[in-house]
Amino acid sequence: MEDLLRPIYQERASQSNTLGVLILEKNKPISPVTDNFDVILFIIVRDADELWYVKHYEFENKSAAMHIVDETLLQHWIDTSSYRRAVEWVINGSIIYERNEYVTLMKEHLRSFPQKTRDLKKAIEFAKLIRSYSESKDLYDSEQYLDSYSRMVNSLHYLARLSIIEKGFHPEVTVWNQVKRIEPEIYKLYQELIESGEPTDKRIQLMILAVEHSISKRARSSAQHLLQVMNERTEPWAFGELKVHPEIQEYILDLSSMMEYLVDHGLIKVVPQETKGAHIFHRRYTSV
Repeated sequence: MEDLLRPIYQERASQSNTLGVLILEKNKPISPVTDNFDVILFIIVRDADELWYVKHYEFENKSAAMHIVDETLLQHWIDTSSYRRAVEWVINGSIIYERNEYVTLMKEHLRSFPQKTRDLKKAIEFAKLIRSYSESKDLYDSEQYLDSYSRMVNSLHYLARLSIIEKGFHPEVTVWNQVKRIEPEIYKLYQELIESGEPTDKRIQLMILAVEHSISKRARSSAQHLLQVMNERTEPWAFGELKVHPEIQEYILDLSSMMEYLVDHGLIKVVPQETKGAHIFHRRYTSV
């Protein structure tokens, strides 16, 4: 198949801003990793006019998708897991062209999973987990059991991804297959939720307790990225100051619920600041 696609990728490889070309073939009938195309041609470039360009091909009753991605966008996807398929393409794809070992070094960087990137990814998943779990718990208290069940499934998914990152791996599209190998206890929670013969409300009640325990024991480690940002200075932070901090933008939508959880569990301290109004204070925050 590579031979058939050679005229396409050779044209790209000859361009001076092309850094690498990878190929990944479908290895089973249903293949989410390749979007069910028979082959993915993944081309990494520098200073592209269009950050992400996609073109589809058909040949000999087979299909191919070519993705041309600027290195800055790809790095963003890697740092934030915002497009996991692309990360898998880099990890599992075969190199058919690279400039100055660019792709080889990127693969090694992904395998090493630097702590700074890991902390950011943990914070992103932890923030999503807190919001989803809080919503599930609130819906349960309101006796909206089916909606609570749905949010709990999402919560376990975020918890699963968080546990994979903790172990030093990048979450894949088939995350539960990873969890079954890496963190079987969380896999068992997922099984209990979806396969148990107990009534829905009883299953959710059990999960609320189990997930709360899992969150609690991971809280400081998972929030390390945020706590490190807060430790950049000694004076307390206003929420608005944190909200515009460039390091936090990837989980800004879930920051409020995450911080309230950390306040409730003693990892962040509220520092009241007087206002012009009597008995009304600004809330400022400092890490503990």
